[in-house]
Amino acid sequence: MAVETADLQSELEEKGELMLAVSEFDEPLEMHLHDTDIEDGIIRIHLTDGVLTFDVDEVVAVWHHTHSLADFGLED
Repeated sequence: MAVETADLQSELEEKGELMLAVSEFDEPLEMHLHDTDIEDGIIRIHLTDGVLTFDVDEVVAVWHHTHSLADFGLED
């Protein structure tokens, strides 16, 4: 799956947060509009203890992550 920088930026702006599978990491990454920079094919996620940097080319999947009331044990 080839991810284009402009498409990824547009989807992040539309949804506010996205999940990513990145080839060099075992766990999915969560990126938010307020803590992510995407520029010149590079993604930078600003974390509480540093900045995670990787190439857009390393992204193998993108999906919108949502939460439900059931996730928090609040369903009726």
